[in-house]
Amino acid sequence: MRMIRAAIDAVRQEPPPSAPAGAVPGRTAAARRAAAAVASLACAVALGAAGLGGGAPASAAESAPLSPLAVAGRGATVPFTELEAEAAATNGTVIGPDRTYTTLPSEASGRSAVKLDAAGQYVEFTLPRAANAVDIRYSVPDNAAGTGISAPVELSSGGAKLKDLTFTSKYGWFYGSYPFQNQPGDKPHHFYDETRALLGRTLPQGAKVRVTLPSTAATPWAVVDLADFELVPDPVGRPAGSLSVVDYGADASGAADSTSAFQRAVDAGKAQAKVVYIPTGTFKLTDHVVVDQVTLAGAGPWYSVLTGRSSTDRTRAAGIYGKYVGGGGYKGGIRPYEAGGPSRDVVLKDFALMGEITERIDEDQVNGIGGALSNSTVDNVWLQHTKVGAWMDGPMDGFHIKNSRILDQTADGVNFHWGVTHSSVENTFLRNTGDDGLAMWSDTVTDANNTFQNNTVVAPVLANNIALYGGRDNAATDNVVADTVTNGGGLHVGNRFDGVNPGSGTDVQGTITLARNTTIRAGNADLGWPFPIGAVWFDSRNSTMDKAAVNVTDTDILDSSYAAIHFVSGTTKGVSFSRVNIDGTGTFALQFNDPAQLSMAGVTAKNLGFSEPVYSCLGGNLALTQGAGNSGWNGKLPATYCGEWPKPNYDHGGSTTPPSSPSPTGPGSPSPSTPPADPDLAKGRPVTETSHTQVYDAAKAVDGDANTYWESANNAFPQSITVDLGSVRSVGRLVLKLPPATAWGARTQTLSVLGSTDNGSYGQLLASRGYTFDPATGNRATLTLPANTTTRYLRLTVTANTGWPAAQFSEFEAYAP
Repeated sequence: MRMIRAAIDAVRQEPPPSAPAGAVPGRTAAARRAAAAVASLACAVALGAAGLGGGAPASAAESAPLSPLAVAGRGATVPFTELEAEAAATNGTVIGPDRTYTTLPSEASGRSAVKLDAAGQYVEFTLPRAANAVDIRYSVPDNAAGTGISAPVELSSGGAKLKDLTFTSKYGWFYGSYPFQNQPGDKPHHFYDETRALLGRTLPQGAKVRVTLPSTAATPWAVVDLADFELVPDPVGRPAGSLSVVDYGADASGAADSTSAFQRAVDAGKAQAKVVYIPTGTFKLTDHVVVDQVTLAGAGPWYSVLTGRSSTDRTRAAGIYGKYVGGGGYKGGIRPYEAGGPSRDVVLKDFALMGEITERIDEDQVNGIGGALSNSTVDNVWLQHTKVGAWMDGPMDGFHIKNSRILDQTADGVNFHWGVTHSSVENTFLRNTGDDGLAMWSDTVTDANNTFQNNTVVAPVLANNIALYGGRDNAATDNVVADTVTNGGGLHVGNRFDGVNPGSGTDVQGTITLARNTTIRAGNADLGWPFPIGAVWFDSRNSTMDKAAVNVTDTDILDSSYAAIHFVSGTTKGVSFSRVNIDGTGTFALQFNDPAQLSMAGVTAKNLGFSEPVYSCLGGNLALTQGAGNSGWNGKLPATYCGEWPKPNYDHGGSTTPPSSPSPTGPGSPSPSTPPADPDLAKGRPVTETSHTQVYDAAKAVDGDANTYWESANNAFPQSITVDLGSVRSVGRLVLKLPPATAWGARTQTLSVLGSTDNGSYGQLLASRGYTFDPATGNRATLTLPANTTTRYLRLTVTANTGWPAAQFSEFEAYAP
């Protein structure tokens, strides 16, 4: 594992003398100064068939990578101390580090974990402070049916058993591409889950707690990622004058369905203006409990637990919901008692909702908290195993989540959807969400004046840690985000997704503030694009982003998987960066795939993974204004790199030599150059289109995968696709492909080929004619270009298709003579 060489004084501090290596104390009032041990694992590892890393046994503690809980003054103040398994004592095998999607290390905290694959193997943690509870993040394999397995694990201290735990894959292991499936197949992911336990006694500082795999009869292996140890306070007693759900028939044993009892209790609480209390126990709910003008309070999230789902209706499960707003964000059926929203003046606090959701079906309302809640607060609530922790369908105003934990969701952690205003998520810890950790989505009605502040968001399995999709005057401040897995970055602002457009006034507007945030190991490869995504990135695919001042200030971008800052899709304007520290990237400091207008002052970069700090093939379409204090990335401007995508380099010393294709002398100044090692000159290159339908954008025609494809708007010929080869090249032939599956019937597409050296003046290379694509012969057509053809931009213009009323290509390949 690479070593993060440069200490950042404000971020990395030595652990206290009493803390073992790898201990990351939660930033409690007594201990906000956390350890940030630096990664130094001995060897890279081979990966098994299930995406599991192998490696050498680690009998002594390894150092842990930079922890998202070790950033002073930012992120959530949590009540637990986090210990990484790879930094603990073990006779198992350290796997990772590895950021490759579909591998077990890629989803682990810090991208490393410990594999136990023999009876008696263990991970042993040393407590840096007293604890009486633990939450363990782990993985065990799936079964052939995709329903998961369960295996016993022993928890002990000083040779004495504390608890028998169960590790299960029931809630993990999804497959394929969005919207994913549970049936085993390609692209396995969402490997990890968490289990928690009260230990029955308080263990002192220095005690050793061992997690042991006693047998391989139930599972051939188990992976331990980390353990969060906590000193849980005594239960909160019943408030004076309150109503108890038990008094209305709720069953604290979890045997009987308590849904109706809870509904009666909260209705009575509203009518009598009294708090409704949830005592210690486990309560089974098989449908939503709808709340309005009531406080629902438990004994604490370790004591008062809500769980369950309907055995006959997949769409009904435990959840606390406000009333829906007619004509608002929720478009499904509304039952009479759910109508008339938003609910108001609701307080939800001091309980856990541990759902039983094992699948992702987006239309199902099986979220932990939902509906519309105005002037309402969620405080100290633990949400786990629901679809979305809190999916809020507005319009609604003044909704606040704070001091909470949201873990192991099949989709988002929190999503403010459709006209949510003056609302916030604060001091909340999120991990292992199945989609965006925290999101604002201005679908049709704008989200405005909202804030995500002092949150810690770790390992979203898909998409971004924090995302702002459209919206006005929103902010993300003082957050820490880490370990993005795929198809997203750490911080994202975009004019994208349905309902975000200038016609509705829902595009990015006003002042957007990204301030005092820290990203760690953020950004990743995107399965839909031939290029990776940066840690902080902007996307204007729906419309030009030019109505807002987007201010990124006082931000640390650390150990990024690819580029630190990234602009893509459409044109983005009005973004300013001030006092931004880039330390460690897999590739570039800045990556520009599409036109951008921005300013930078006090932006410093070091320990870049590639020798060229800025990627851009935009020429005059990149307008970058520099103020004082920039360093480490701007020395070669206006020249930028416009060659092949480098592989990420995490040694942080920078690549000594670029790929075989040298960068042009500068944007807009193409010159002949050596062809890339890959004979397909178009693969992974920037590509534009006249249009596309649904998700079938032009990038899929240059991604090297014949099973994905570009499809233009239907019934709207002519349509064009243009690829930028990066510099003037000698091109001898083109190979055009459609997916090889026999479901694609034979067809003829009529098209012409044009070329340009400047993307302004195009000349005809091949006149329009029909080309046949037949699955019996590979569903491809080869086009031979005139001798001595040299060009930088290649354009296909399609005027007809006998198989479908659109232009379609799965691959647009170009080869040298």
